Amino acid sequence: MSSHDATLEFDYDRPSRAALVADSVAREIGEIDDDRSRTTLERTESRVLVEIDADDPVALRAASNTWFSLIDVAERTADIGEAVLEPR
Repeated sequence: MSSHDATLEFDYDRPSRAALVADSVAREIGEIDDDRSRTTLERTESRVLVEIDADDPVALRAASNTWFSLIDVAERTADIGEAVLEPR
């Protein structure tokens, strides 16, 4: 059982934005976990929760940084997509 955990919580203005971000990073669940950390992803309405369980503080920090980066890329990509699709 792990002794270190973190919950990363991201709130969005619309459920569709939360779904887009969650779907974008969901494919990484299980792919980047290792023997020292595990991650789950949950979306409810306009909120995305990333739960990280790690065996030690170093693994928790590494996993947290990875998931913050993945969410950031998904958000920025969604912003670019929306800007392109907006009527001018």
